[in-house]
Amino acid sequence: MAGREWDGASYDRVSSIMEAMGRAVLDRLELSGDETVLDAGCGSGRVTAALIERLPRGRVIGVDQSQSMIDAARERLGPEADLRLTDLLELELEQPVDAIFSTATFHWIADHERLFSRLRAALRPGGQLVAQCGGEGNIEVLRGRAAAVAEREPYRAYFEGFTAPWNYAAAEVTRERLLCAGFSSAQAWLQPAPAEPQEPREYLRTIVLGPAVQRLPAALSEPYLDEVIAEAGQPVLVDYVRLNIDALA
Repeated sequence: MAGREWDGASYDRVSSIMEAMGRAVLDRLELSGDETVLDAGCGSGRVTAALIERLPRGRVIGVDQSQSMIDAARERLGPEADLRLTDLLELELEQPVDAIFSTATFHWIADHERLFSRLRAALRPGGQLVAQCGGEGNIEVLRGRAAAVAEREPYRAYFEGFTAPWNYAAAEVTRERLLCAGFSSAQAWLQPAPAEPQEPREYLRTIVLGPAVQRLPAALSEPYLDEVIAEAGQPVLVDYVRLNIDALA
């Protein structure tokens, strides 16, 4: 996954938009209640909690690469929750699972070929992969405005050599990658999902523009956000485009 630092407590406070989108994706997952399901990129556990509710006789394994996210998820879900600090590109499980569920995670991973291969290996034959992440065109307008601010002084020097860590893949490319990874069937489609965060400053700092903000010294991070918010106008809209994935192993 892309290298960036997450603040799990802040994410948990402001991620109601991500939770709402995640619950809608969860509705696509066909469950009887006794399955073992992997939450691939569980974050602070807000959607994981809803997944656990749907598995009264089953089991949820939550994995995330961020220790801060795992800590926040454990605070929410309790010490008995099966939460693991894991890079999805190195995913290994003791036994294959019945389903893999994931939201707002795959776009942080550059190598989707390897990602889908590891996920396929973690699924039993016939198991489901139901996921959503940022897709082609995601936050294109907002990213453009943030990039314009980054070109100004005194920020410019801090963004020299900056490579965006996001992988916003196209739908048909994603479908082909899933089939090449060994899935027996796969669907992928894009869905515009514009959103208005209630706390735009913290939302941009923690979720959308975290990799950019983290390049700046503390004295410049708030002025940078001021200028991005001014460029975005009021209300601040996040022009999300989500990549949906339904696949069978």
